Amino acid sequence: MAPIAQAVTVSLQELKDGTVSFEKLQQAFGPDSLGILVVKDVPPQFADLRHHALSYSSYLGNLPKSELDKLENEKAKYLTGWSLGKETLKNGQVDTLKGSFYANCAFYVDPKLSCAAPTKEFNTDNFPEYLSPNIWPDDATLPGFKNSVEDLCRLIIDVAVLVARACDRYAEKEITGYPNGYLEKVVSTSTTTKARLLHYFPEDPANAPPAPTKASEIANGEGGDEDDWCATHLDHGCLTGLTSAMFVDEAKTPAIAPAFEQTLTDSKPLVKLAPLPELDASPDPASGLYIKSRTGQTVQVKIPRDCIAFQTGEALERITGGKFKAVPHFVRGARASMSDGRIARNTLAVFTQPNLGEEVDMEQHITFGEFARGIVAKNTVS
Repeated sequence: MAPIAQAVTVSLQELKDGTVSFEKLQQAFGPDSLGILVVKDVPPQFADLRHHALSYSSYLGNLPKSELDKLENEKAKYLTGWSLGKETLKNGQVDTLKGSFYANCAFYVDPKLSCAAPTKEFNTDNFPEYLSPNIWPDDATLPGFKNSVEDLCRLIIDVAVLVARACDRYAEKEITGYPNGYLEKVVSTSTTTKARLLHYFPEDPANAPPAPTKASEIANGEGGDEDDWCATHLDHGCLTGLTSAMFVDEAKTPAIAPAFEQTLTDSKPLVKLAPLPELDASPDPASGLYIKSRTGQTVQVKIPRDCIAFQTGEALERITGGKFKAVPHFVRGARASMSDGRIARNTLAVFTQPNLGEEVDMEQHITFGEFARGIVAKNTVS
């Protein structure tokens, strides 16, 4: 079995106090790192926000196709709303193993915004992937969905701003000509940050490959492709905020007849779906997030349930001239033969990234919009 690596961990208070050492930042994000930093002691409301939002991932993935079709946006290459089977993975194969719900996080900057505003260079006609408004399920279908996802995203971005501030302190000292506070400004003011709520569907036992029985088979990816749920890739933003995965046995708790709960918010009733029971851990210990280290070794990284992790992306690598490196990573599926149930995996990734006109390569004067357009074209089914 691939070894489990211990990610560099800092506390939220250290980030607020500005006391994270440059050595720790290099260990987390530098050329010899795993490209991931775990933040502990996050705000207490995180646990409830995470549980609710990730439960909605199962509720959403189990909606009838007729309802999911309403949430698709083909013109935006499915980068707002629901997406399934629209993304190409390795060898050009189409990804049908996970469903995604994409949301623009422009609401973090202005609650009235549903996407970034068009610019002279980028508009709804030539770059709808980033300039199409969000498509939320209506409250009759999934009550409370929008509020739950937005609230969790806001908290994750709040923490990302503090991580960016720590990165700026390092970059301002180590990189000649680095603009003061650049990354914090990018993260805190961006209207192009994207959230991706992911639902990894339970594996069909009839079509499942045999489960690996030996440690060497797991390490070598035998019994099916090692990176079968999310092929090895680099994120293309700055910092990707990640929750730990939520594993749900949808055989025991079908997400098709949800219960409701009501709370008071500013003296107004708020109806939302009750959170689903969460398994203590995946029944397949080999499932989860894997990182390909700088030495070529593949290691598994576990994110504690009460923490938020941040991974480096290609935009950050370009902004810092390679001082911080983007990390290749993938997700390995939970084998159906490792459990009697139907195990789904739900998680949320928040890709903090520059506004479309911000430069990510200051030598070649490449804007994030130009950079992202190429990435989108490469990853999307034509």
